Amino acid sequence: MIVTLTVHPSLDRTISIDAALRVGEVQTASAVREDAGGKGINVARVLRASGAESLAVLPLDPADPFAAALAAADVDVRTVPVRGRTRANIAVTDPTGETTKINLPGVALSEGDLDHVIEVVAESARGAQWLVLAGSLAPGLPDDTYVRVIRAVRDRLGEHAPRVAVDTSGAALRAVVADGRPDLIKPNDEELADLLGAALPAAEHLADAVHIASRELVPATVGAALITLGGDGAVFVSEHGAWAASPPPTRVRSTVGAGDSSLAGFLLADSRGADAAAALVSGIRYGSAAAALDGTQAPTPADLPTADIPVRVLHH
Repeated sequence: MIVTLTVHPSLDRTISIDAALRVGEVQTASAVREDAGGKGINVARVLRASGAESLAVLPLDPADPFAAALAAADVDVRTVPVRGRTRANIAVTDPTGETTKINLPGVALSEGDLDHVIEVVAESARGAQWLVLAGSLAPGLPDDTYVRVIRAVRDRLGEHAPRVAVDTSGAALRAVVADGRPDLIKPNDEELADLLGAALPAAEHLADAVHIASRELVPATVGAALITLGGDGAVFVSEHGAWAASPPPTRVRSTVGAGDSSLAGFLLADSRGADAAAALVSGIRYGSAAAALDGTQAPTPADLPTADIPVRVLHH
């Protein structure tokens, strides 16, 4: 079982156009699709599509039309009642896969709402292998929201608490790294540089640069880091070693949700006993498969690329 928390869910509306986006001009869409989104929900959708047991926790107004999109996503959910309508995130993709995103503000949550969310997550995490805290924080929530969730889960479940993976950015990620002691973080290279407050070190390959930079965090403040690099693949760093892998040739249709799929693929393999290198390869396959699909569709095992993905050992 893998439990996810999404405190800032969204209705992901993806608009496809037949030419590059021309700012200030009128263009006709060739296709549009809507998916229940938010990083934790995306992770749960991928896990479910691959036959893994997952549960997505999120705040939701019982009268919100988002509930219909969530039902169509076919994931097990546990909702925390709140007041307000779920935001929409709009992504415009051109034939090359170039994506322009506009993220709208979501439902503001109160201190009482947060207390209720924490209570539900702590109870839902009982018996889980992983707890995934993913996405930006909803308006009204403090920067240390994920730290508070982690502490509550570990206080309640003790040695039976699941491992915790965090996929967020900015102040929320800085707070988790400073005080949450997560087992895994999943930034991209830009988010890693922002977290460290400095440009990545000079290196021949981006993978080497993020490996060097991540050693400031692993294992001193976080257990491990999965750093996604878009078309350059991903790097996994733990106290036991570091590995890099590049994606197979992929016709990119939409990059929205590809990082979430990478995390899901990594955790899926890890939860089934794979070693670090194999879990990294699984993450690459799922991320590549998601990028080849329109919108924020959840890739299934049938969508995964079958080409060989070599792994380079950075440190062992």
